[in-house]
Amino acid sequence: MGKKLYVGNLGYNVSKNDLEQMFAAYGTVDSVNVIMDRDSGRSKGFGFFEMGSEDEAQAAMAGLNDKSADGRNMIVN
Repeated sequence: MGKKLYVGNLGYNVSKNDLEQMFAAYGTVDSVNVIMDRDSGRSKGFGFFEMGSEDEAQAAMAGLNDKSADGRNMIVN
């Protein structure tokens, strides 16, 4: 069973595919969901992802928390 985590403070141009590529470096990415504004269609700047295992989730948190993506430092927890 995977571990679902929050990723916030995303640049508004960061896409689902961008996140998937970033997190794939730390293991199997089961799902990625960037929350979009229904009126504008633009990212709200946060989302959720699920890694294949607890160890992969911990590695992704350690490796990507406070790292820059589209000019903003992500929060991963």
